[in-house]
Amino acid sequence: MPRKKAAPNRNVRIADQIQRDLSELIAREVKDPRIGLVTLQSVELTPDYAHAKIFFTTLTGDAVETQAALNHAAGHLHNLLFKRLHIHTVPALHFVFDETVERAVEMSRLIDHANSTRAKDDDTPATPE
Repeated sequence: MPRKKAAPNRNVRIADQIQRDLSELIAREVKDPRIGLVTLQSVELTPDYAHAKIFFTTLTGDAVETQAALNHAAGHLHNLLFKRLHIHTVPALHFVFDETVERAVEMSRLIDHANSTRAKDDDTPATPE
């Protein structure tokens, strides 16, 4: 019999499922007060599914403390995921704060400041020499 080919987007599908399941599990099962409102942005899996890097942002609380709390709960979350996912290897979980949103907000603030400064310069009449 010919060998069955792996689905082309299996890695993406598993990463999406892990993201959905972890979002639910963190909200329901993790009671650490250091974890506020967390949004999981994306999940990156290694090709062998041994490790998953989970990128998150937080609306409340300190990002460093939240990351420490999530990584502390990673073993418990791994066990809960193992019961939900029907795959041979459930990856070790590594939570990483995603600074993309913060950088975008800062860039937007800088652009707004530059535009307002330029608008003030445009409004100032030139002094004749």
